[in-house]
Amino acid sequence: MKAKKTAFFGMFLALSLVAAYIENLIPIQVGVPGVKLGLANIVTMVILYTLGFVAAALLSAARILLSGMLFGSGFAMVYSAAGAALSIVVMAVLRKTGHFSSVGVSVAGGVFHNVGQILVAMAVLETGALLYYLPILVVSGLAAGIVTGIISGILIKRVAPVFRENMM
Repeated sequence: MKAKKTAFFGMFLALSLVAAYIENLIPIQVGVPGVKLGLANIVTMVILYTLGFVAAALLSAARILLSGMLFGSGFAMVYSAAGAALSIVVMAVLRKTGHFSSVGVSVAGGVFHNVGQILVAMAVLETGALLYYLPILVVSGLAAGIVTGIISGILIKRVAPVFRENMM
């Protein structure tokens, strides 16, 4: 069973790297750095719902490290890691309550990913002025979270039964 979980994890890690790469190819110009679609979050959500919090956190960490080395920078990895850490914790807590749909969990993840990035940027640049960007990033996190949450929900419904069937 452990070999199958490892194979699923490796497949999802590859998918998240492809999603991150595709996201880097899509230019989003809104005048605020850090606005992204969050395509890799789709994969993180599927892992969170099928393999759990630890696997989702490991997937996010591995994706950030690998994508940063492949097509990013050290600063990009730091900002992504801060956003992902806060996001995955919030998503796991909300999922565990059972009161939120995949869309609600994803929206919270998108918003808190941006909050984590703003907090790191404020610490690095030693200024609170970056809080002015937060409303724009919250709106972008909401929008991206809705889209990725809908897609994640569809995939979770299809992947979870296959995963359970293959793990038994």
